[in-house]
Amino acid sequence: MSNALLLIAGRGAYPLELARSARKKGVSHIVGIAFKGETDREIEAVCEQVSWIHVGLLESFREAAKDAGVTEAVMAGQITPSNLFHARLDKPMRELLRSLPKRNADTIFGAIAGELKNYDIELLPAHRFLESCRVPAGILSSRPPTDQELADIEQGLELAMTCAKLQTGQSVAVKEGTVIAVEGFEGTDQMIQRAGKLAGEGCVVVKAAQPNHDQRWDIPIVGTTTLKSLKKAKCTCLAFEANQVILLEKDTVIEQANEAGIALVSVEPAG
Repeated sequence: MSNALLLIAGRGAYPLELARSARKKGVSHIVGIAFKGETDREIEAVCEQVSWIHVGLLESFREAAKDAGVTEAVMAGQITPSNLFHARLDKPMRELLRSLPKRNADTIFGAIAGELKNYDIELLPAHRFLESCRVPAGILSSRPPTDQELADIEQGLELAMTCAKLQTGQSVAVKEGTVIAVEGFEGTDQMIQRAGKLAGEGCVVVKAAQPNHDQRWDIPIVGTTTLKSLKKAKCTCLAFEANQVILLEKDTVIEQANEAGIALVSVEPAG
């Protein structure tokens, strides 16, 4: 492992947590590529230098990667989905997208990994430095799921894994045996809010990973933002696939779940 790292930082707490964990594991020099209007300004406190660029400007990304002077990189954090359609793309980005047979996470981020390879930069798994945040099966909250919630978890996990395999989303909401909402391009938090509006109190949210997913970018995340959405939508249970989902700020998430009476469970798929 190199003692220098290029951190390609999207929104949320994930990039910050990864940078802090990388420091603890011996990385002494972190260079950031951050996105204007997306990445938390606090990223400047955990990196030696940060290049701020606009979403969609591949040439700016290339220049920042070339100037980083590192051999390893990691992607952490998402871009607001709607911004991917409204961003002004430069000519290199338009040409890159036109070259792809289809546009999804695997093809787009795979192409970005190829761009980094041009500068001899290896893209590491997105969970690197945060392996301890991958949670084994078990009940994390003080309140265990009810029998009905357990049934909804079983139903929801099967559906969530199917959706993830089809790359349509990673999360679903179920209430008393009825599928209320399936995650689309809008992301998990917006799906949770939609479920709350449709079904009211009592939804069970289940999150899974795509089978055989590329761990350089396709890592499901649960954190305090997820808990905030669950509380707002009056959901009563959150379950996620064991050892596949990164749980950020674990102690805080569990504390908030307990205060809200939300059952929090890490589950193994059947079989």
